[in-house]
Amino acid sequence: METDQPGAEMTKEEIQIKEEKTEIKIKKVETGQEIGKEPNRNLLDASSESPRGLQAQCRNLCGKHISIQRTLTDLEKLAGLKEGCRISTVSQNTDPHMAGSKKSCPLCPEDKFKACYAHKLHRHLQNLHWKVSVEFEGYRMCICYLPCRPVKPNVAGDQISLKMGAHFHCIICSATITRRTDMVGHVKRHVNKGETESRYSPARVRKSTHEVVKEADTDVRVLPNYSTPQKTDSYFNPKMKLNRQLVVCALAVLAEERKPLECLDAFGATGIMGLQWAKHLGNSVKVTINDYNANSVTMIHENCHLNKMKVVTSSKEEDDCDLTLEEGEENFPTIEVTQMDANVIMYLRAFDFIHLDPFGSSVNYLDAAFRNVRNLGIVSVTSTDTSSLYAKAQHVAQRHYGCNIVRTEYYKELAARMIVAAVARAAARCNKGIEVLFAVALEHFVLVEVRVLRGPSPADETVKKIRYLIHCQWCEERVFKREGNMIEENPYRQLPCDCHSSMTGKTAVELGPLWSGSLFNPGFLRRMLFEAVQYGLDDIQTLLKTLICEAECTTHKQFSIHGPSSHNKQEECGVFIKTPDAAADYYGKRKSNEMNQNGPKRHRLESNAEHPAFYYNIHRHSIKGMNMPKLNKFLHYLSEAGYRVSRTHFDPMGVRTDAPLVQFKSILVKYSTPTYTGGQSEGSTQALEDSQAGTDGDFTEESM
Repeated sequence: METDQPGAEMTKEEIQIKEEKTEIKIKKVETGQEIGKEPNRNLLDASSESPRGLQAQCRNLCGKHISIQRTLTDLEKLAGLKEGCRISTVSQNTDPHMAGSKKSCPLCPEDKFKACYAHKLHRHLQNLHWKVSVEFEGYRMCICYLPCRPVKPNVAGDQISLKMGAHFHCIICSATITRRTDMVGHVKRHVNKGETESRYSPARVRKSTHEVVKEADTDVRVLPNYSTPQKTDSYFNPKMKLNRQLVVCALAVLAEERKPLECLDAFGATGIMGLQWAKHLGNSVKVTINDYNANSVTMIHENCHLNKMKVVTSSKEEDDCDLTLEEGEENFPTIEVTQMDANVIMYLRAFDFIHLDPFGSSVNYLDAAFRNVRNLGIVSVTSTDTSSLYAKAQHVAQRHYGCNIVRTEYYKELAARMIVAAVARAAARCNKGIEVLFAVALEHFVLVEVRVLRGPSPADETVKKIRYLIHCQWCEERVFKREGNMIEENPYRQLPCDCHSSMTGKTAVELGPLWSGSLFNPGFLRRMLFEAVQYGLDDIQTLLKTLICEAECTTHKQFSIHGPSSHNKQEECGVFIKTPDAAADYYGKRKSNEMNQNGPKRHRLESNAEHPAFYYNIHRHSIKGMNMPKLNKFLHYLSEAGYRVSRTHFDPMGVRTDAPLVQFKSILVKYSTPTYTGGQSEGSTQALEDSQAGTDGDFTEESM
């Protein structure tokens, strides 16, 4: 169609005006300013390749989200209009001629914060976005209200309103997190894993985030904040040093009985436990370190090379490990490193020594541990779920261990007996019995080591030692429930105290099931003490001496590490240990006649050496207004009265004795002195008279 020239020019101008209006509408739709239109939630996705407007392009120039800035000045420059990177969102109701005077917040949508003048915008940026931020390596991750994070729509009647939630953008992984406390924890988890480099920061030389820690002549490389009990790939706790040394001594005793030993560290983490086994025991043990986490397995490999150990993976020796060995160091043992679930490797392979140290409870791995453990082997169990074991979370103890417990003065020994009962039940399900070598309960962990005895007869004998405990809630007297299935009319008669007759209501509770047998083997502890002296482990020698005294129920003045005379034992450094020949004869193949002859002898030996169950705290039963005697003197007084007595590692002020609580209190009151020398209080005098009246003639008039 033919048209004149002026008409054609007007048509071009109209076309240009329409194109400009169309571009403005597109920008309004993308920024969520079009009335009745849903805002584009992917506007601030910096990784998107599609064009999102000039504001998204300026944000991509720095390679990070616009809410991440170094200084407040940089955030204020972002809201300017003069430079190219200072882009402001123009409101649809604002006149274009007034855009130079009013400015919009670059981190808030128009419905959250409308365009305003510079002084008001400065206060808004300073008091909201900059104040509510998370700092990391010189950057501030400010709070953002832009539609970066999809939020569920709020349906109210027929109206649907989309509320933009506040959030933070992680500088490391570009994640969006709503709460500031969660953002702080998110950044800490990155730091614990060694991920301190920002994804958007410019490339620079990466600094080494590893730290080398030395313990017992063993070097291990750990990550920063390695001692924090969070979800780190390689958790290393320096407070577990006593635990590791006790396990090393127990393995050294087992290595004297038979060689070579196949031992497993089911939860390697940094590999410190298996490395110490190989360092101290050398070629007498075949160490296998396992962990399910790939990063932990990599760190175990590095620590093995750091300690100049050979590494075997999938039964194939690494080619480059020989290059790291120096002259004269070719005799170092070979360590096998595996990456699989702990239950899987214990089901697939048989071991002589298994150590379980998971993060928390170990009940999920007991069945697999006893499935293939060899006869007369040792299973070591470390539990760190002290909140449930020490009766702070009783419902968790009921769920994990199937045991009913309450908070008592002997709660640490109660935790040890609860773990041994769970171990005994797991062993009995595999037709195996156990012999408890020692049980240690300290502030951070509970360590139990048992010897495995194969056969249904040892399993039956083990199950018989799992019994319930009757605990008096008034005086805290306790006694194990009698064996049998018959129901008693009055179970309170089993308690030595008379609280039920003098108090109203129910005064006792039933705890358990618990292990009622001995918690210590004196002979094994003496041999552990000898190994600790031989390898120079000074930190646990005092603890081992306390355990020996506790096992024999004797005081330190009567302490003697010399065992009973035997032709099959020899003395080294003042400690009697079994010779290799005697050990070979004792731990050889089982024969029916030998087991029948040695069974009663072993049973009589254990019954004679069995220590009293539980202990009393001297402060818990002291009399108000009376100064109690020193603990060592009080132990001497109990020993003179004819009772077995010793201190306990469970409680520094605890006394393990076979004396009833009534006699314990009477002797304590007898040798206590009044607080005031001028005269004792009326309550103290009455308590002294009541205690003396309850002795029932156990003390003569001369001794009184």
